[in-house]
Amino acid sequence: MAAMPDPKQPPASRGDFAGMAEALARLAKHEFPHAEAAQPQIAVLVPCFNEEAAIGSVIADFRKALPWADIFVYDNNSLDHTATVAREAGAVVRSERRQGKGHVVRRMFADVDADIYVLVDGDATYDAASAPRMIERLMSERLDMVVGLRVDQSVAAWRVGHRTGNRMLTGFLAAVFGQEFKDILSGYRVFSRRFVKSFPVLSDGFEIETELTVHALELALPAAEIETPYYARPEGSVSKLNTWRDGLRILGTILRLYRSEKPLRFFTAIGVSLAIVSIGLAIPIIVTFLEQGVVPRLPTAVLSMGLMILAMLSVSSGLVLDTVTRGRREMKLMAYLVQPPVGEK
Repeated sequence: MAAMPDPKQPPASRGDFAGMAEALARLAKHEFPHAEAAQPQIAVLVPCFNEEAAIGSVIADFRKALPWADIFVYDNNSLDHTATVAREAGAVVRSERRQGKGHVVRRMFADVDADIYVLVDGDATYDAASAPRMIERLMSERLDMVVGLRVDQSVAAWRVGHRTGNRMLTGFLAAVFGQEFKDILSGYRVFSRRFVKSFPVLSDGFEIETELTVHALELALPAAEIETPYYARPEGSVSKLNTWRDGLRILGTILRLYRSEKPLRFFTAIGVSLAIVSIGLAIPIIVTFLEQGVVPRLPTAVLSMGLMILAMLSVSSGLVLDTVTRGRREMKLMAYLVQPPVGEK
């Protein structure tokens, strides 16, 4: 008598299920390429020092403008209740003990991991509603930095000294590095991950904005400016920027960056200046020697020769340092290229 067949069918093997799942995934990816596009991770970075009067509204405004973003407030030894107010408003609050905005930005860029970074001051002078537009520009044009070009909404928003100093420093930077930004000191910027993770922060204070701009110019990174409203500080909030002190520090930073990023030009200019002085001192001595056959001013001749030697050493130093700078620039570019472009994981 023949055995009856088992009415239960054997279950499909795991290999069959895995093959089916893979085929369905390929089909879905082909038919709906944008169905599972991941939302970029956005971090709003807010450096603060004694901003109790403004930080609450800053957090609320950016929470409304970018509801899916993470907001980080870095307190820089505030003497008021900045950290408490920020924590109660729902931000992630951290601290940086070394005083200065440059130190805070260095810490933020090192600690926070995101796809897009929004850097804004905690004084409620920048327009949070402009952030989505700046991010959209960054992503649609695949940029690495978008700068908020300040358009003041009142006379009190931008003091005359600050406005004049900003124009002078912006023009000087354009003359030195060859590309014009209209507002190099804006504290409202959006960055790609590539920019942030390849940027070696060297500044300590308010010079950080200048250094950010020079980094983009030196590596020829794609950047843009977008006009954004700029408001006066709320009552109880005081500016920490000193027009003359910080202006001179920023000017010094530009010169220092010019020396380190374009050493051949810098030291060649010094060498040419020394050579001109040397030749000017030597001409009367040479004329006297040709006419009378004597050198009546030996100390001047020695000085002229010394200046010419220094001129040659200066140009030689520029040639050597230019090679070193090219190597440093290549290292920065390698660190930049390691990170995926904006919008890609």
